[in-house]
Amino acid sequence: MGDEIVGIDDGTGEQVRRAAAGDEAALCALLDAHRDRLKRMVRLRLSRRLAGRVDDSDVLQEAFAEVARRLPEYAREPRLPPSLWLRHLTALKLAEVHRRHLGTQLRDADREVTLHRGGLPPADGATLAAQLLGTLSTPSQAAIKAETRLLVQEALNAMDMVDREVLALKHFEQLSTAEVAKVLGLSKAGAGSRYIRAIRRLRAILEQIPGFDAF
Repeated sequence: MGDEIVGIDDGTGEQVRRAAAGDEAALCALLDAHRDRLKRMVRLRLSRRLAGRVDDSDVLQEAFAEVARRLPEYAREPRLPPSLWLRHLTALKLAEVHRRHLGTQLRDADREVTLHRGGLPPADGATLAAQLLGTLSTPSQAAIKAETRLLVQEALNAMDMVDREVLALKHFEQLSTAEVAKVLGLSKAGAGSRYIRAIRRLRAILEQIPGFDAF
Protein backbone atom coordinates (compact mmCIF):
# COMPACT_ATOMS: atom_id res chain seq x y z
CA MET A 1 0.00 0.00 0.00
CA GLY A 2 2.76 2.44 0.89
CA ASP A 3 4.25 2.13 -2.60
CA GLU A 4 1.11 3.40 -4.32
CA ILE A 5 -0.83 6.60 -3.76
CA VAL A 6 -4.51 5.63 -3.72
CA GLY A 7 -6.66 6.58 -6.67
CA ILE A 8 -3.91 8.35 -8.65
CA ASP A 9 -2.97 7.72 -12.27
CA ASP A 10 -2.03 11.22 -13.42
CA GLY A 11 1.40 11.70 -11.87
CA THR A 12 0.12 13.23 -8.64
CA GLY A 13 1.39 10.23 -6.69
CA GLU A 14 4.95 11.06 -7.69
CA GLN A 15 4.35 14.69 -6.72
CA VAL A 16 3.20 13.55 -3.29
CA ARG A 17 6.27 11.38 -2.85
CA ARG A 18 8.60 14.23 -3.81
CA ALA A 19 6.80 16.64 -1.48
CA ALA A 20 6.98 14.12 1.37
CA ALA A 21 10.73 13.81 0.76
CA GLY A 22 11.17 17.55 1.28
CA ASP A 23 10.77 18.96 -2.24
CA GLU A 24 9.32 22.42 -1.51
CA ALA A 25 8.37 23.05 -5.15
CA ALA A 26 6.41 19.79 -5.27
CA LEU A 27 4.65 20.67 -2.00
CA CYS A 28 3.68 24.13 -3.28
CA ALA A 29 2.43 22.67 -6.55
CA LEU A 30 0.34 20.07 -4.69
CA LEU A 31 -1.27 22.66 -2.41
CA ASP A 32 -1.86 25.17 -5.20
CA ALA A 33 -3.62 22.53 -7.29
CA HIS A 34 -6.21 22.02 -4.55
CA ARG A 35 -6.32 25.50 -2.99
CA ASP A 36 -9.47 26.78 -4.74
CA ARG A 37 -11.49 23.68 -3.99
CA LEU A 38 -10.45 23.64 -0.35
CA LYS A 39 -11.22 27.34 -0.06
CA ARG A 40 -14.77 26.70 -1.34
CA MET A 41 -15.23 24.07 1.33
CA VAL A 42 -14.04 26.38 4.11
CA ARG A 43 -16.18 29.29 2.93
CA LEU A 44 -19.22 27.06 2.85
CA ARG A 45 -18.74 25.76 6.39
CA LEU A 46 -16.99 28.50 8.34
CA SER A 47 -19.40 29.80 10.96
CA ARG A 48 -20.86 33.23 10.24
CA ARG A 49 -20.23 34.03 13.90
CA LEU A 50 -16.51 34.16 13.05
CA ALA A 51 -16.89 36.87 10.42
CA GLY A 52 -14.18 39.47 10.92
CA ARG A 53 -12.20 37.19 13.21
CA VAL A 54 -11.26 34.27 10.97
CA ASP A 55 -11.37 33.88 7.20
CA ASP A 56 -10.78 31.06 4.77
CA SER A 57 -7.13 32.02 4.25
CA ASP A 58 -6.46 31.71 7.99
CA VAL A 59 -7.91 28.19 8.04
CA LEU A 60 -5.99 27.14 4.93
CA GLN A 61 -2.73 28.47 6.32
CA GLU A 62 -3.13 26.32 9.42
CA ALA A 63 -4.29 23.33 7.38
CA PHE A 64 -1.38 23.53 4.97
CA ALA A 65 1.09 23.61 7.85
CA GLU A 66 -0.50 20.41 9.12
CA VAL A 67 -0.34 18.89 5.62
CA ALA A 68 3.40 19.56 5.43
CA ARG A 69 3.92 17.99 8.85
CA ARG A 70 1.92 14.84 8.14
CA LEU A 71 2.75 14.30 4.48
CA PRO A 72 5.57 11.76 5.09
CA GLU A 73 3.17 9.68 7.21
CA TYR A 74 0.51 9.86 4.49
CA ALA A 75 2.96 8.91 1.72
CA ARG A 76 3.98 5.79 3.66
CA GLU A 77 0.40 4.57 4.06
CA PRO A 78 -2.14 6.45 1.94
CA ARG A 79 -5.73 5.48 2.69
CA LEU A 80 -7.42 8.21 0.66
CA PRO A 81 -6.66 9.86 -2.68
CA PRO A 82 -4.58 13.03 -2.14
CA SER A 83 -7.53 15.33 -2.90
CA LEU A 84 -9.69 13.76 -0.18
CA TRP A 85 -6.79 13.52 2.27
CA LEU A 86 -6.12 17.25 1.87
CA ARG A 87 -9.81 17.94 2.32
CA HIS A 88 -9.87 15.71 5.40
CA LEU A 89 -7.02 17.57 7.10
CA THR A 90 -8.57 20.91 6.19
CA ALA A 91 -11.87 19.73 7.67
CA LEU A 92 -10.14 18.75 10.89
CA LYS A 93 -8.46 22.15 11.07
CA LEU A 94 -11.78 23.90 10.48
CA ALA A 95 -13.31 21.91 13.33
CA GLU A 96 -10.40 22.97 15.56
CA VAL A 97 -10.92 26.62 14.61
CA HIS A 98 -14.60 26.41 15.52
CA ARG A 99 -13.82 24.74 18.82
CA ARG A 100 -11.08 27.26 19.61
CA HIS A 101 -13.19 30.34 18.94
CA LEU A 102 -16.71 29.17 19.71
CA GLY A 103 -16.21 26.40 22.24
CA THR A 104 -18.10 24.07 19.91
CA GLN A 105 -18.12 20.51 21.16
CA LEU A 106 -16.80 18.59 18.17
CA ARG A 107 -15.15 15.24 17.86
CA ASP A 108 -11.54 14.67 18.75
CA ALA A 109 -9.64 16.28 15.87
CA ASP A 110 -7.45 13.20 15.46
CA ARG A 111 -10.37 10.94 14.59
CA GLU A 112 -11.71 10.19 11.13
CA VAL A 113 -14.75 12.30 10.31
CA THR A 114 -17.75 11.90 8.09
CA LEU A 115 -19.89 14.97 7.61
CA HIS A 116 -23.27 13.50 8.42
CA ARG A 117 -21.98 12.22 11.75
CA GLY A 118 -20.99 15.62 13.01
CA GLY A 119 -17.23 15.64 12.54
CA LEU A 120 -17.22 18.74 10.34
CA PRO A 121 -19.46 21.81 10.69
CA PRO A 122 -22.34 21.06 8.32
CA ALA A 123 -23.48 23.29 5.50
CA ASP A 124 -26.62 24.80 6.97
CA GLY A 125 -29.63 26.09 5.07
CA ALA A 126 -28.77 29.74 5.65
CA THR A 127 -25.30 29.42 4.15
CA LEU A 128 -26.48 27.39 1.18
CA ALA A 129 -29.33 29.82 0.54
CA ALA A 130 -26.88 32.72 0.58
CA GLN A 131 -24.68 30.89 -1.92
CA LEU A 132 -27.59 30.18 -4.23
CA LEU A 133 -29.17 33.61 -4.07
CA GLY A 134 -25.82 35.33 -4.34
CA THR A 135 -26.18 34.88 -8.11
CA LEU A 136 -29.02 37.41 -8.10
CA SER A 137 -27.36 40.78 -8.62
CA THR A 138 -29.63 43.40 -10.22
CA PRO A 139 -31.71 45.72 -7.97
CA SER A 140 -34.92 43.89 -8.80
CA GLN A 141 -33.24 40.57 -8.22
CA ALA A 142 -31.83 41.84 -4.93
CA ALA A 143 -35.38 42.52 -3.77
CA ILE A 144 -36.33 39.02 -4.84
CA LYS A 145 -33.36 37.69 -2.92
CA ALA A 146 -34.49 39.41 0.27
CA GLU A 147 -38.01 38.08 -0.14
CA THR A 148 -37.08 34.51 -0.96
CA ARG A 149 -34.03 33.80 1.19
CA LEU A 150 -36.10 32.41 4.03
CA LEU A 151 -38.17 30.28 1.65
CA VAL A 152 -35.06 28.68 0.17
CA GLN A 153 -33.42 28.37 3.58
CA GLU A 154 -36.46 26.62 5.02
CA ALA A 155 -36.59 24.25 2.06
CA LEU A 156 -32.93 23.36 2.52
CA ASN A 157 -33.31 22.88 6.27
CA ALA A 158 -36.29 20.61 5.66
CA MET A 159 -34.14 18.23 3.62
CA ASP A 160 -32.65 15.12 5.11
CA MET A 161 -29.23 16.13 6.47
CA VAL A 162 -27.40 13.64 4.26
CA ASP A 163 -29.25 14.90 1.17
CA ARG A 164 -28.27 18.45 2.07
CA GLU A 165 -24.65 17.42 2.54
CA VAL A 166 -24.64 15.60 -0.79
CA LEU A 167 -25.93 18.79 -2.41
CA ALA A 168 -23.28 20.87 -0.66
CA LEU A 169 -20.46 18.49 -1.56
CA LYS A 170 -21.35 17.94 -5.18
CA HIS A 171 -22.86 21.24 -6.26
CA PHE A 172 -20.94 23.74 -4.14
CA GLU A 173 -17.66 21.97 -3.33
CA GLN A 174 -17.73 20.35 -6.78
CA LEU A 175 -16.67 16.90 -5.64
CA SER A 176 -17.29 14.00 -7.99
CA THR A 177 -20.04 11.49 -7.17
CA ALA A 178 -17.36 8.94 -6.25
CA GLU A 179 -15.70 11.44 -3.90
CA VAL A 180 -19.05 12.34 -2.30
CA ALA A 181 -19.74 8.66 -1.72
CA LYS A 182 -16.34 8.14 -0.06
CA VAL A 183 -16.66 11.22 2.16
CA LEU A 184 -20.12 10.26 3.38
CA GLY A 185 -19.67 6.50 3.52
CA LEU A 186 -22.31 5.87 0.85
CA SER A 187 -22.29 3.74 -2.27
CA LYS A 188 -21.67 5.64 -5.48
CA ALA A 189 -25.20 4.81 -6.63
CA GLY A 190 -26.62 5.96 -3.32
CA ALA A 191 -24.77 9.27 -3.44
CA GLY A 192 -25.94 9.83 -7.03
CA SER A 193 -29.59 9.12 -6.26
CA ARG A 194 -29.55 11.37 -3.19
CA TYR A 195 -28.06 14.21 -5.22
CA ILE A 196 -30.70 13.87 -7.92
CA ARG A 197 -33.44 13.85 -5.28
CA ALA A 198 -32.06 16.95 -3.54
CA ILE A 199 -31.62 18.83 -6.81
CA ARG A 200 -35.18 18.07 -7.92
CA ARG A 201 -36.60 19.34 -4.64
CA LEU A 202 -34.54 22.50 -4.73
CA ARG A 203 -35.14 23.20 -8.42
CA ALA A 204 -38.89 23.10 -7.90
CA ILE A 205 -38.55 25.97 -5.43
CA LEU A 206 -35.99 28.00 -7.35
CA GLU A 207 -38.01 27.85 -10.57
CA GLN A 208 -40.72 29.85 -8.80
CA ILE A 209 -38.33 32.79 -8.35
CA PRO A 210 -38.59 35.27 -11.26
CA GLY A 211 -35.27 35.90 -12.94
CA PHE A 212 -33.50 33.02 -11.24
CA ASP A 213 -31.82 30.53 -13.55
CA ALA A 214 -32.32 27.23 -11.78
CA PHE A 215 -29.31 24.96 -12.00
